[in-house]
Amino acid sequence: MPNIIVRVNSLTTEREDKTQISVNISEIDSLFSHLTTNTPFGAPIIVGVIGKDHATILKQWLVYHGSSTNQSRWQLKFFIKHVDEITGLCDAISQLTDIATHLQDIRDAKINGCHRISLFDGTLSLDLHIGDTAPQLREIVSQTDIKFKSWLITTPTVTEHLTQTDLWQMAKLSHVSASIVQVTPLDIPQHTYLASMCDLCGFEFIALTGGKAETNKELAKTNATQTLNRELALKERCALLRQQQESLNFNPLTPASSGSIAVIGGGVASACLALSLAERGKSISLFCMDGAPGQQASGNKQGAIYPLLTPEHGTLSHFFLQGYLFSRHRIHSLVSQGYPIDHDFCGVLHTGHDARSRARLQKIIAGQPWAMNIAQAVTTEQADAMAGISIDEAGIYYPLGGWVCPHQLTQAALDNASSITDNKLYFNTQVTAIEQLNDKWFLTAVANGNTTRFGPFDNVVLANGRHLTDFPQTRELPISGFRGQVSHIPSRGALSQLNTVLCSHGYLTPNHQGLHCTGASYVKDAPNNEYSHTEQFENLDKIRQSYQGDWTKEIDITGHSARVGVRMVTRDHAPMVGCAPNYDAIMAAYQTHQHTKESIDYWVKTPAPTHKGLFILGGLGSRGLTSGPLSAEILAAQMCGELLPTTTDILTLLNPNRMWLRKLLKGKALI
Repeated sequence: MPNIIVRVNSLTTEREDKTQISVNISEIDSLFSHLTTNTPFGAPIIVGVIGKDHATILKQWLVYHGSSTNQSRWQLKFFIKHVDEITGLCDAISQLTDIATHLQDIRDAKINGCHRISLFDGTLSLDLHIGDTAPQLREIVSQTDIKFKSWLITTPTVTEHLTQTDLWQMAKLSHVSASIVQVTPLDIPQHTYLASMCDLCGFEFIALTGGKAETNKELAKTNATQTLNRELALKERCALLRQQQESLNFNPLTPASSGSIAVIGGGVASACLALSLAERGKSISLFCMDGAPGQQASGNKQGAIYPLLTPEHGTLSHFFLQGYLFSRHRIHSLVSQGYPIDHDFCGVLHTGHDARSRARLQKIIAGQPWAMNIAQAVTTEQADAMAGISIDEAGIYYPLGGWVCPHQLTQAALDNASSITDNKLYFNTQVTAIEQLNDKWFLTAVANGNTTRFGPFDNVVLANGRHLTDFPQTRELPISGFRGQVSHIPSRGALSQLNTVLCSHGYLTPNHQGLHCTGASYVKDAPNNEYSHTEQFENLDKIRQSYQGDWTKEIDITGHSARVGVRMVTRDHAPMVGCAPNYDAIMAAYQTHQHTKESIDYWVKTPAPTHKGLFILGGLGSRGLTSGPLSAEILAAQMCGELLPTTTDILTLLNPNRMWLRKLLKGKALI
């Protein structure tokens, strides 16, 4: 244990000392060293920080990381009540320009919930839990023994931040030997309160005092009493955990089995998953049907990144905003490491094309007090100035939006993943069947014209886009493929002056390598992916319906240059992320549990059936660049049994079995 003062009791008779004592940095450094040596190899060291002085902790962790030879993985989870507190973090990490800028974006966006930032190839995951502490604590889901090792309190007014209920929520998420560390000095009443609450909830209480305090031995409790308190606290923690886990029976968050992982797919989703798993020290075997990554839906020259906002700003809107910021972070991080990704966060200008779409945009912008870096209402004059060409429409401007080259992002994420862990990449290998035998998975694939069997694997992730439902295990998933043809337009005349992404009846990107991308068509269950003359002219019509400027007359599509891909779309526009539901088992149980109050109770109390070791990452739709990287990060955290970097309502939104369970939990018919 570091050389610090340990409190396990109230200090009611201690002399009150109101002298301001600076935090002894060496004690924090000793605490970091202690946590490192007492955490099993490979498991993340999770530390929560509550209070206002997060910057001091981050600065000292960076110093510790720079001097330590132990490269353990850390998760620092900062609970931030007011976004202005992020300014100190920006200053603390100013030497990492892209991270400091990203922190500023999060601060200015004012979006509550968990925002994840990955540093040093995953050595540090920095989570900002923005909002009141109590609800943020309740939203964290714990499914395994990977829990908080310590909590640092960085405020001298602890009772303003922590109630007894908060401490029990912290205890629910904490390792049995976890400590609460008071980093700044407390007055006697505050110290007494925190010490007694720690004792009640089973925490070890540590006060960092800079060597100016001594242990009050006279009031130390007996070992027997301490043991009894710990046993009672452990029972209460288990009860709280069980209550949370039972509330999520409909949405199993089962971790991956220990051992090998096969990922089927070669686009943005699978590449980002490979990177998120690599940052956790996990190697994968990736199977891609094409000769190179990013050749299917991720193969467009340019793809737009912007949020999906709704007037009520519900769970879907919240998820896409957090995904939007995380995608920007991933791209900036890869580019800063030298990976070539053509992109430009030049903003996105969203305008209407008819009375209905204009009314919808007006409802969105008026529905919430959006932060200025998220969404701005713009007049026709402002729109023209932002675009650089005549738009003649009012609308919404997304300042942080823009475009990125999807296949370059895919390649960069795979290259980064392979620089961290030893991955096996199989190209020109189309998986045609998956089979589970004795809890192991085997893949049948056609590789270079030959049928080959791969395996065994302990886990399989289906991130294979339009082929997601090719297998018996996933054939019934309520998801559809939509063909999309993106047209390539030569950059000429006034159009060459376009300097922001336009979004209306379709989208139009600024010039990149002499071309603009526009589209896309939207054809459900199309019979083929061949070039379509009809869809090419439909894309041109969409531009001319959306904008009336003379520049639209100069658009030339006679070169018939285009690209076709298939996007998998769900009815509620949310991705599918998590355990693969076992449809046959659900239907078997449904035969005897339907249409009654008792059946509802059954589905509430019974964990939904899933295929062990099989996971889904799909349904990213037309905004996969916005939602894909965060979806992959959430799934990687689940597979590794970690605390998940999102909220329970978002996990429910992403649940692959949600369409069926929503009905069953209401006593409605499935078929």
